[in-house]
Amino acid sequence: MAPSRIRPPYDADERTQLVGWLDMQRAIIQWKCEGLSDADAHRSVLPTSPSMTPAGVVSHMRWVEHLWFEVILLGRPAKGPRFDDGPEDADMMVEGIPIAQLLEEYDRQCAVSNEIIAARSLDDVGRHPDFPAAAATLRWILLHMIEETARHAGHMDAIRELVDGEMGYY
Repeated sequence: MAPSRIRPPYDADERTQLVGWLDMQRAIIQWKCEGLSDADAHRSVLPTSPSMTPAGVVSHMRWVEHLWFEVILLGRPAKGPRFDDGPEDADMMVEGIPIAQLLEEYDRQCAVSNEIIAARSLDDVGRHPDFPAAAATLRWILLHMIEETARHAGHMDAIRELVDGEMGYY
């Protein structure tokens, strides 16, 4: 189930605000895919960035969540398209994978990320020995993920408008 597109309360504690802002941006990513056909979800509208499609962005966000929370923070093995020897944007190359499947995978990954967040202190640092970013605290990672997700939510605004003319913020 997609998170709410409602901002966290003004007086919420730090963790509630950080997770609330991240969940809101995640929800915008999912919302921008509502009503898209598989063909439109995979349609390239940016000639210089052919993998920057709604489907590609959703897949990318799923793997970014995995990277930061499971690999960098917990120190789990770096497996998946972001870590293969393929092209840099391999996680966005999802031709033939239905948008519904990609959204479900993203939703599941976000749920895993939220479980990880809930079980740790904001001051916990990463554990993966091969990533210098493992020196970051969970607080830093959450701030980065808000920035990363919001940036791609903005991409989704423009991409969706180019795909079928749908506009709107939230």
